[in-house]
Amino acid sequence: MKRRKVYIAIFIISVIGLFVVQYQYLRIGLNLAKVQFEQKIERAGNDLKKDLSQENQLSFLIAQSLEGRNYFTLSADSLQDASRHFLNDFVEDRLEKNKINTDFSYSLYSEDKSINLTSPKLADSTDSVIRYPIKLEGYLPGILQKNLILELQFIDLNTYFLSQLQGLILPSIFFLAIIIFVVIWMLRMFYWQRNLITITNDFINNLTHELKTPVFSIGVATKILETDLDENKKPIVLQIRKQLQRINKHIEQVLDLASLENRKKYIRLEQTDLRPELLQYCEDFKLISQLENFKFNFELEAGVYKVKVALAHFENAINNLLDNAKKYAENPEISLHAFTDKNKLYIRICDNGKGISEKEKRRIFKKFYRVSEGDLHSVKGYGLGLNYVQEVIKRHHGQIKLESELDKGTQITLIIPLVNVA
Repeated sequence: MKRRKVYIAIFIISVIGLFVVQYQYLRIGLNLAKVQFEQKIERAGNDLKKDLSQENQLSFLIAQSLEGRNYFTLSADSLQDASRHFLNDFVEDRLEKNKINTDFSYSLYSEDKSINLTSPKLADSTDSVIRYPIKLEGYLPGILQKNLILELQFIDLNTYFLSQLQGLILPSIFFLAIIIFVVIWMLRMFYWQRNLITITNDFINNLTHELKTPVFSIGVATKILETDLDENKKPIVLQIRKQLQRINKHIEQVLDLASLENRKKYIRLEQTDLRPELLQYCEDFKLISQLENFKFNFELEAGVYKVKVALAHFENAINNLLDNAKKYAENPEISLHAFTDKNKLYIRICDNGKGISEKEKRRIFKKFYRVSEGDLHSVKGYGLGLNYVQEVIKRHHGQIKLESELDKGTQITLIIPLVNVA
C-alpha cells in the first residue's frame, strides 16, 4: 500500500511538472507571438506611412473631408463617412498583407485634437485596447498644416496570439491527455496484475499444501505395504514411491518459488564460508553421476568463500541448475567451476546440452516459460526452475549470466558478492 502511494505521488508530481513545462512553453510562445506581432505592426505602419505621405485618391479624399472643402458633389457628412470607410479598407488591406488578421479600429487625429477621423467601428471604452500610434509625414500633414497621427487600436490580442499558437497548444493538450490516460491505464493494469498474481500464489499455496497431506499418507501406506509384500510386487510399490517423490519435489519447488515471490517475506541471509557447502553439493551430485552413468567434474579453487547466504534456497538453486544440465543432454557432460575475483564469488556451470537460441534467452527466466519444442516436451517440468534460481540470486544481491549456443551447450554463471575480504 505504501509503494502504491509513492507511485501515485510520483505520477501526480510528473503530471503537474508537465503542466508547468507546458505553461512555460505557452508563455514563451505568447511572448514570441507578441514580438512577431509588433514587428508586423511596424512593417504595416511603415507601409501606411509611405502610402499616405503621397498625394493619391485616398489621401486627397481624406484631405478634402478634413479641410471641409466641397470638391466632390457630396455633403460634408457623406464625404467624411466615405473617407472613414475607404481608410478603414486601406488599413485592413495593409494589415492583411503583413499577415495580421484580427479586429481593429483606428483614429486619425491632430496633436491639438482639432482634427479627428475615426473608423466606422470603434472599440468599447471598457475594452482593454492596445494602441499603436503612427506619425504621418508628407502630403496630409503638409496640406492640413498640422501634425497628424494615425492610431491603430486592437482589442483582446491575447486571444489572437493564442489562435496563432494553436499548432502548438492543441497537440500539446492532446498528447498530454494521452500520456495521462496511458499512465492511469498502466497503473490500473499493474495493480490488477499484482492482485491477480497474489490471488494465484495464494491459490497455488493452498493447493500444494492440500496435496502434501495425501502424498504423505500414500507414502506412509506404501512403506507399510512394502514390509509384507511379495518380491514380485515390490517393484510396483517402489515405482509408486518414486512417483510420489517426484510429485513431492514439484510441490516443494512451487512452494519455494511462491515464498520468494512474496516480497514481504524476509529471507534471512547468514554469513558463512560457502566452500564446504558447495563441495558437499558437488560430491552428492558426483555420486548421482556415477549411479546414472554420466560425466560430472568440479573444481573449487582454494580459499574462503565468505558470503551472506540462505543455505536452503541456495542449495536448491545449485541443484536446479545441475539437474537442468543433466536433463537437457542426451549424454551429459557437466562441469562446475568456482573461484573468487575482485570481491565476488563466481560459480560457473557448463553442459553439452541442446543449447538455447538468442530469442529464447530473453525469456528463459520467466515464470512458467519453457523452450518451445512443438506440442510435446521431451523433458517434463513446469518452467519454474530457472525463475526460482533467478529469484534466489536476486535475494542474494547477485547476478546470473547465461551464455548458450544451439547444439553446443550452455554456460550459466552465478556471481555473489563476498563479505569481509581482506
